[in-house]
Amino acid sequence: MDFKIDNRNRCTVIRIETEKLDTHIAPSLKSELVLISGKGEKNIILDLKKCQYCDSSGLSAILVANRLCKNAGGTFVLCGLNEAVERLITISQLDTVLSITADTEEAEKLIS
Repeated sequence: MDFKIDNRNRCTVIRIETEKLDTHIAPSLKSELVLISGKGEKNIILDLKKCQYCDSSGLSAILVANRLCKNAGGTFVLCGLNEAVERLITISQLDTVLSITADTEEAEKLIS
């Protein structure tokens, strides 16, 4: 499995388990996000600690997660970014749109 899902009491944490969030993983991640949202979960944390690379399809999956949470009145938090992924998000100006923290503990504090 390319990602692990951990249901917590106030949110769902999705950990990417591969080094690349790209066209191989993004479609299944998007499907999983829609399923999670469909089950009523409105707070999602996406942990990219193990992820070294992200392409446009990966960014698209991140934006899907953000939109699903916003539409449900919840919170989406991205955490564990390495330098390359953080740079891509900054260049894409998504750092102004997304909630980003260093780790899942910090991310959980943002969820009300």
